Amino acid sequence: MSTTSTISREIADTLRTEILRQQYRCGERLPSERDLAARYNASRGAVREALSQLEQNGLISIHPGGARVQPIESASIAILGPLMNLSALPDPELVSQFLRTFAALATDNAKEAVEKANAEQLIRMKSLLVLLNQHAGDVETMQPHWINMLEYMATIADNLVVRLIGNDLKAQFVDQMMNLGLKPQLNKKNLNQVLNNLKQSLAKRDSELAGSAVQMYFNELRISIVADIKSRLANLQKRAG
Repeated sequence: MSTTSTISREIADTLRTEILRQQYRCGERLPSERDLAARYNASRGAVREALSQLEQNGLISIHPGGARVQPIESASIAILGPLMNLSALPDPELVSQFLRTFAALATDNAKEAVEKANAEQLIRMKSLLVLLNQHAGDVETMQPHWINMLEYMATIADNLVVRLIGNDLKAQFVDQMMNLGLKPQLNKKNLNQVLNNLKQSLAKRDSELAGSAVQMYFNELRISIVADIKSRLANLQKRAG
């Protein structure tokens, strides 16, 4: 990566964070290229490249009169990761929204996978389910097996649009969550129901039951993760107080 590209990325990252923190509000004009170049001791070419990156993300629009901040709702999914990293702990509502969205994609994949699976693929899903059951008592060791199951279902479903959206969401979210060291405490009774429903869905080729099982799993996951984040935020507030 060239020096100019590195500097432009640093400028873009800083401005993006300032926009997301509303240091520049919607409709407000950013400083001129000349002023930004002076601020960062960079060339105007590097500043122009940084502004172009922000425009591609949908955070600003560039006009002859300068760059103006756009509504956050008009931005691309590429800003989800930076939004999650604005503070030590992510916004619980943002996490909840992510998990609801990802659950919808995973549910759709599960339905299509059960409908489309050939005999060999059905056997493979059943073997993955056996591994899930073997680790049902330990949520932490169970997670990699859930990932394998969901990814295999996505492969069978072969819905390119869903997979591309899912890949982008995972890239923006999963690493941040893992770095937090969250340990979901799922309701064992509900988790057993999820696994039983999934088993029945594969045995009966019931796509709706498969979808509802995956949806139920993500509901449990969402409730647990959001509760953990809220608890940590409350502890931080107590310490600060």
